[in-house]
Amino acid sequence: MRIEYDRNTCIGMFQCVAEWDGFERDEDAGKAVLVDGEETDEGVVVREVPDDAEFDAKFAARACPVEAIAVYDDDGEQLIP
Repeated sequence: MRIEYDRNTCIGMFQCVAEWDGFERDEDAGKAVLVDGEETDEGVVVREVPDDAEFDAKFAARACPVEAIAVYDDDGEQLIP
């Protein structure tokens, strides 16, 4: 499973941080940070989700009020949102 995070869309509600420790607060920027993520040329941060964190990663994506987080299965099908 892969998670993608659009930091430019993030409005800093930090609901993702409350749901999964794969996100952290960046109080200075007022945005969340996807821990161990890699930024793509499109400006989206991508990370593979460990098997034991899939449930929490999905909740983090669902909790985002501006849909800045998307989750994809191993076949590339978007699961959330």
